Amino acid sequence: MRVSRATATLLVPLAALVLAVTACAPGSTAHRAGAAAPEGLPYDVRPLLQPPKKYIGVSRPKAPTSMDPVHDWTRMVGKQPNLIAYYAAWDDGFDATGVRNAWNSGALTVVSWEPRGISLTQVADGVSDDYLQEYAKAVRTLNIPVAISFADEMNGDWEEWGSTETTPREYVRAWRHLHDVFEDVGATNVIWTWSPNIVEPGTHKNLGPYYPGDNYVDWVGLVGYFTDWDPHSFDGLFGSTLAEIDRFSQKPRLLLETGAMPGPHRKEHVRALFDGVTASRDIIGFAWFDHKARADWRLATDPEGVAEFRRLAANDLYGFDVRKAR
Repeated sequence: MRVSRATATLLVPLAALVLAVTACAPGSTAHRAGAAAPEGLPYDVRPLLQPPKKYIGVSRPKAPTSMDPVHDWTRMVGKQPNLIAYYAAWDDGFDATGVRNAWNSGALTVVSWEPRGISLTQVADGVSDDYLQEYAKAVRTLNIPVAISFADEMNGDWEEWGSTETTPREYVRAWRHLHDVFEDVGATNVIWTWSPNIVEPGTHKNLGPYYPGDNYVDWVGLVGYFTDWDPHSFDGLFGSTLAEIDRFSQKPRLLLETGAMPGPHRKEHVRALFDGVTASRDIIGFAWFDHKARADWRLATDPEGVAEFRRLAANDLYGFDVRKAR
């Protein structure tokens, strides 16, 4: 989505925390054979990949480094989120404090990692390997599950790493290199989330060439928003992209970044969002982009939208404590 995003201040990890000792089976994309393991076994993320209930998430400024915005969201919508997304700039450190904060509340963190100021060819060629190894070691040391969405919306023409700046081949090469750096240090507690923008004007409609492959991806994390000019139904907005992805991947889908423009259609769009996610066995949840950017996506700006969100979020299908997933 063509929106500006505030990047949270990131902190260095505080302490190691081993939360599970379940062995990793071969064939799981997050647990490739041959990864080194420091002390203890890495957290087995497999129960989180396609849980029986849905993720209901949010991205709000300063969260999860501060949990105050999350507590405020919970009061507003009547349901505690179990997925918290934030945006990280290249060269930022790993926000171990934020990931721990979210985990202690029963939520999984998704890091949208934005490689500004460096080309994906440089990433693929190992120019940033010292940084990546330090970051990956911090993730491994904390040993709490975290999802990473690297260079999202790569099929659009508005990002530095987008379709006008980087070929699909170079994108895939950079993704695989990043993934392999993490595997080499044993950071298999990562859920790798590949996140194209929905197919629309200004995007490549053929997503297959951008796909790193099933051995490198755990979730497909779509980015798409309801607006006054887009289709007002879930299938109208997401259907063609989901069909395109079906051609080359059966990985679980997560609406990683979504929302509804304020105005007369917001209540209708909130209902369409919940109805679509509820009806799909392949879609494991969504995260609402609750920021003021080129549009004011904050849910609180529309009381009717809040009421509809609160009503639908009360469904027991939405929300679960990620620490108890088995």
